Parts: sequence; C-alpha cells; structure tokens
Amino acid sequence: MAKETVKKILVIENKAETRKLFLSCLKAEGFHAISAENGAIAVQRAQQELPDLIISEVLVPKLDGFRVLMALRQNPATAIIPFIFVTAKVSRTDIRKGMELGADDYITKPCTLDELLKAIAARLQRQAILQKLYGTVATSVTENPSGDSCGTSLTNAVTPTGKTSTGTFLYSNSKGIEVPSAKQNFSANSTMKSDDPQSILPNDPELKEVFRFIEANYNQQITLSDVAGAVGYSPAYLTNLVRRQTGQTVQGWIIERRMAAARSLLLETNERVDEIATRIGYYHTVHFFRQFRQYHGTTPQAWRRTQLAQYKTQYTQERKNG
Repeated sequence: MAKETVKKILVIENKAETRKLFLSCLKAEGFHAISAENGAIAVQRAQQELPDLIISEVLVPKLDGFRVLMALRQNPATAIIPFIFVTAKVSRTDIRKGMELGADDYITKPCTLDELLKAIAARLQRQAILQKLYGTVATSVTENPSGDSCGTSLTNAVTPTGKTSTGTFLYSNSKGIEVPSAKQNFSANSTMKSDDPQSILPNDPELKEVFRFIEANYNQQITLSDVAGAVGYSPAYLTNLVRRQTGQTVQGWIIERRMAAARSLLLETNERVDEIATRIGYYHTVHFFRQFRQYHGTTPQAWRRTQLAQYKTQYTQERKNG
C-alpha cells in the first residue's frame, strides 16, 4: 500500500505577520508549508517546488496574484496545481476575474481557519480523484528502490546498453541492473498495447475545435494563449468555458493528452525517457518527469517496468492455461 505523502502548500503573502500565521496554522495541521513574499518569487518557487496546492493574496508586489496565476497556468509544470485566492480584494469584479483566470476557489479576508482548511481539503480531494481517474497505475504500485528516486539523474537513469540477438535494446538503470525492453520476450499474440491516447480528450460538440487543436498540437510547445487564438476566444473566456464544461483547465487537458501519449510510448517502444519527453512536447525532461510522477505516483522508468512485469505474468499464465 502506497504511503500517504505530506502535502506541500505554497503561501503567497506579502505581509509578514499574516504569512507567519498561515504557515504556523498549516504546519499545525500536518502540511509542509512554504512561502513567498512577492509574485516573482512565488512563480519561481512554484516551478522549483511543485507544491500540491497554492494559497495566494491578490495584492502582492512584483507580480500581483492574478498575474502569478496566469503565469502558472501557462507553464505545463504548474498548470494543474490547485490555486486558492485568500485576499482582501472583495469586489464581485475581482472574484469573477480570479475565477475566470482559472482559480479553484476565492476566499475573502477575514476568513476563519476552518473555512480555509475546508477549501484546501476540497481541492486536494478533487485533485486526488482526477489523478485516480486518469492515472493507470494502481495505488499499490511503489517505486523500485534501485535508482528511481526523485534525485535520479534523468540522463543516466535509462540508457541503452546494447542490442539483443533479436535487435531490441536492453536498458540499464543507475544501479547497472539490466531491464528488458517493453516488447521483449512476448509472442505476436501478446503484444502490449496501451489505451487509445486520443480517447482521453472529451467529445464535447461545443469544444470540438478546442480539442481538435490540442490533438493536433499537444506535442508542440503550446499554451492557453495558443489554443485561445486558434479558436477565436480570449484566454480568460476559454478557461472559464472549458472548466465549466469539463471540470478541467485547457492546460490540464494538454497535459492529460501528453500523459496518454507517454504511456503509449513507454509501453510500445524502447525509447528513452528523455526521447519520449521531447516527442510529446516537453522542452525540459525534468518537467515531464515531475508531471508523470504527479499523475501516476511513480517514475516513467518504474511504471514501464511494472507494466512489463504485469504483462509477463499474464503471458506466462496464458501459456500455462493454453
């Protein structure tokens, strides 16, 4: 059974006293709380730390909370992190703007600790449900301790070591243990196949052009603005429309499509993780590595090995029964 990890929350608040209050309350509730005193630092910390959830004031220096949210939603590495405004900006216009930009909740100050904790719990629960729905690895899958920790060098984690007599590569992890390629040792009747990646995207008539553009370009460096421009909507309007229709952001669907493609390539090819990352639209392999881990609870290398083992067991059982 997988261990429940401590959730990391980033607090963006420029007032030191309020920031310390948030941090102490969150830590007392068992969260790993980190902070940023302005928007510029917040964006940097979010990209480096990849928190499970972000709490932000709108009125922060350098970049205000709205611009922080826009920046994070444009970056594939941070696009799906739940974002809650806790702010003194209380007008209907401000609230509407925050939600249209993709905020998951908008709480006005002063608020109680109970209100904040309920909002956090609701967003983390929703995120967990989405990951369970779209992930394909059972929660019981844990990482192989032989070199697939978060600190593993991506360039060294999976490297070709040579060809077998059938021409397929063997791969070695950072401990030098050889792992068969995904297609090795199976008959033609037991070829491993992933789910159809294209079936990941919703079949919504109102959003047909949106998802057609994503399907055609998910393996490029596309952003919310690119999709909005292609279908003739403003980014804010498109964000609100897609979230209302699907419960997910535009960038979230781009990532869903990339993850589906990644699973397919991991199962059906012998390509290295960095090659797969490049093929599905990631400029930095580390961003792919982190997002795959967020979605599936394990690394791409460990996921591939687990699937291989499952198929090998199934094939052995079929041969025994047949």
